[in-house]
Amino acid sequence: MDFDVLFLGSGQGAWNGAIPMAKEGLKVGVIEEGLFGGVCTNRGCNAKITLDRPVEILRQVEQLNGRGFDSLPALNWQNLMTHKHEVIDSLAEGNKQKLENAGVTTIIGHGRFIDKHTIEVADKNYTAEKIVIASGCLPHRLNIPGSELFHDSTDFLVMEEMPEKITFIGGGYIAMEFATVANAFGSDVTVLLRGNDLLKDFHQPFVKEVVADLKQRGVKFQKNIVLESAEKTEKGIVLHGKEGYQHTTDYVLDATGRVPQTQHMNFEGIGLNFDPIKGISVNEYLETNLSDVYATGDILDKKQPKITPVAAYESQYLARLFTGKTNQPIRYPPIAQCVFTSPRIASAGVSPRKAAQNPQKYTITTIDYADKDWFHQVGNDTINKLTLIYDEARYLVGVTNIGNDAVETVNGLLDMMQAKIKAPDQEELIYIFPSIAHSYMKYI
Repeated sequence: MDFDVLFLGSGQGAWNGAIPMAKEGLKVGVIEEGLFGGVCTNRGCNAKITLDRPVEILRQVEQLNGRGFDSLPALNWQNLMTHKHEVIDSLAEGNKQKLENAGVTTIIGHGRFIDKHTIEVADKNYTAEKIVIASGCLPHRLNIPGSELFHDSTDFLVMEEMPEKITFIGGGYIAMEFATVANAFGSDVTVLLRGNDLLKDFHQPFVKEVVADLKQRGVKFQKNIVLESAEKTEKGIVLHGKEGYQHTTDYVLDATGRVPQTQHMNFEGIGLNFDPIKGISVNEYLETNLSDVYATGDILDKKQPKITPVAAYESQYLARLFTGKTNQPIRYPPIAQCVFTSPRIASAGVSPRKAAQNPQKYTITTIDYADKDWFHQVGNDTINKLTLIYDEARYLVGVTNIGNDAVETVNGLLDMMQAKIKAPDQEELIYIFPSIAHSYMKYI
């Protein structure tokens, strides 16, 4: 065999495991046909948060306008896009170098299975004792006449000019985060929904507050729209839907979800079980129906969120499994996730919805920081609520926060959940004052 372990894809589900495997003496290869580091590094999280950063700061300045600021800063999309390229463009080569410096062999090209131990790249076969599929997901594209006029998230992240009118199709992470950014940069934003749901994986009372804030800023939400076609006209792109619906815009971003990247890899030919919409099924060791073929990251058919930290966790687990440091199945801890709107919504553990369905087991407490906490009042943080879920033993088992600092709040409380810290042990945690942690500890 050429390798002990061969990864198909170089994203978070690959390099987080490939590097420690190589350092432990395994012969490891990584196949990549695009940019090393995958979607998150090059065309996802990193680029998105770079474009969102000025919006985040602007929102905080808005809250203090007349309370220390006399005016608001002006945003400049062209300058920001230049900065984004400065920050992001070198990351792919940097990731490739990290792999090679750790002793991992990098292979450039499209990988296609020959059998469960062999992958072909550019007419050359590479064999491995174990193969890990980490090819991730691709943007879903609507299949209607004129959909070739639409763009996806990758296009938005390299867009040179902000359109005067921009329309997002979908109500998930991508649509809501990018709508927030586009609105802040002055675009006339419309969000089209096939149904009624927005950010369905998050606490809906908090989602409604985000939506209300965006509406106040001019974002339009149109629900129960079934699109049938699109055409290019002198006035722009005209979207046509059922019951005579029409909408004219300059730019359409198809944010209808993401689908597993399974095409042209010959999964069918080797007998690998997968669903083209849900992804690859694996057992509790992340092994597919084929022995010695594993999968990690967003390509998995799983109930856990398809987000970067989960892919990294799965890859690190395989590193421990393949190097003999564990023989136990993977066990997922509580997973924190966030939608980077302004304000943010972040959560971890038991959701308020699940807790409300089982009042005998869970207790729900909600704190309105804007009303009760002086530290948040310093920044005039007008939208900031924290919901805490306790089990019967009074352990913290769930947290959801809407606010500018939701990421740091939920990350800090996630530590408490994992460590099972509760009163009086909390008295041993002496945080900096004033701070976000000191604020939330008053209510735990």
